[in-house]
Amino acid sequence: MTRPDRDAAAASCADPAGTVGAFLCRAGQHLRAAALDTPRLEARLLLAHALGCRTEDLLREPRAPVPPGAAGRFAALLRRRLEREPMAHLLGTQEFWSLPFSVSAATLIPRPDTETLIEAALAAFPRREAVRRVLDLGTGTGCLLLAALSEFPEATGVGVDSVPDAAALARRNAAGLGLHGRAGFFAGSWAAALAGGRFDLVLSNPPYIETETIAGLAPEVARHEPFSALNGGADGLDAYRSLLPEVRRVLAPHGRAVVELGQGQRAAVEALAGEIGLRPLGCRADLGGVDRALLLASDAT
Repeated sequence: MTRPDRDAAAASCADPAGTVGAFLCRAGQHLRAAALDTPRLEARLLLAHALGCRTEDLLREPRAPVPPGAAGRFAALLRRRLEREPMAHLLGTQEFWSLPFSVSAATLIPRPDTETLIEAALAAFPRREAVRRVLDLGTGTGCLLLAALSEFPEATGVGVDSVPDAAALARRNAAGLGLHGRAGFFAGSWAAALAGGRFDLVLSNPPYIETETIAGLAPEVARHEPFSALNGGADGLDAYRSLLPEVRRVLAPHGRAVVELGQGQRAAVEALAGEIGLRPLGCRADLGGVDRALLLASDAT
């Protein structure tokens, strides 16, 4: 869909005389024409956001008028979605581990596949009180650290991201979830700035996509998510080469690390881990059957 087409589509959904049902019908048609997978759902989510109501309210009152202000907001949101801006950016939030996280263009949007790391961590520590310190390297929104803290009630944690705006966003998410007293976030390069102390659980979702394939990803990702959080170098493994030695250095005796993998990367990352004294303990697959969460321990434990 060209820009004039997108503008015309958005304008057609800005008629203040329209009803909820008419707005949803027109928007759904335009989103379907743009080859989006769930046009009716997205139309409901965007209109509810513009109106400041719940999607079920729209279904209950399809003949309700849409006020002019909400119509304008909806048209602007629709235009951005037709340009393939992610829904999470438009709505401002994304759920992860049943927790709400604010998102921004400074970070990756939390994904269901990444929840596999939390599942692996819980399986590794059936005694929740055994985890007292958690580290999240490349924290982004803070979703991994904050989800872990919600499950390990005795733990405190630290999240590190190379992007200051990401660390600030994670800090706000911690406050919103009532976990700010147990989590600290700062900008830095992996664990290099951590002066001392060891961690029982280390989590990381590093960049692992091969540079040359990024442009071919879905437009929502390739155009709107930060390149630095996607780019794993020519073979997708650059981040692991710098990350894993840091993990080895800060992992406590009897501690465990859980690292996210891209498709087909398990053997290569296990080999890199073994070279620097980390022992693979297994890998948990995501719901699509992809080896996603690699569990690691120190060779000494």
